[in-house]
Amino acid sequence: MLLRRGLRPVLATVSLSALALLGLTGCDSDAQAKSPASSGPSVLVPGLPGEANRTLSAEDAARQRADDDTPNAADVSYARMMIVHHEQALEMTELAARQAKSGDVRRLAARIAAAQGPEITTMRAWLKEYGKDEGAGGHLHGGMPGMATEAQLSQLRAARGAAFDALFLTLMITHHQGAITMATDVKAQGNNVRIEEMADDVVAQQTSEITRMRQMR
Repeated sequence: MLLRRGLRPVLATVSLSALALLGLTGCDSDAQAKSPASSGPSVLVPGLPGEANRTLSAEDAARQRADDDTPNAADVSYARMMIVHHEQALEMTELAARQAKSGDVRRLAARIAAAQGPEITTMRAWLKEYGKDEGAGGHLHGGMPGMATEAQLSQLRAARGAAFDALFLTLMITHHQGAITMATDVKAQGNNVRIEEMADDVVAQQTSEITRMRQMR
């Protein structure tokens, strides 16, 4: 009996301690639940004339930037230059239809033409939609990566059979590599979603075609 009476104060002390610990843990959990996770610094957005500045969270600021896909200079330059770039590829594929010896080369050339012809139409429509002309791209002919020189095109026009096939594959691989470089650049520097999608298509398709052309050499 004395033993039981002696245990009661001890048990009471233990129970009170446990309740206090649970209470503290609950407070900590509530504080964590009520405190929002830090997601980055806020962004001060200047207001229009006569309006106060606004403060946006990092997420809201990023979302606002993402919603604005107004074309910038890189987008417009890409469309202009890629039209010219594709036009040269079409000239080369047209020669392949008449002068290539390999059926594989002719079929590859037809596939390239079937893809790049509509892409030219799409880019011209995009420029027109934003009130931009396409003429400026021609002045950058020599500065575009992967473009065949006039001397190389003359050699290709004169070649026949197996010699044509070898030269066509060499020039077209370089041409595709240049297009991928341009597409990669505009993905990093541009702002328009549609241009980015076009660039993604160029990278995916022409990377695949480069792999095939290397296997055909």
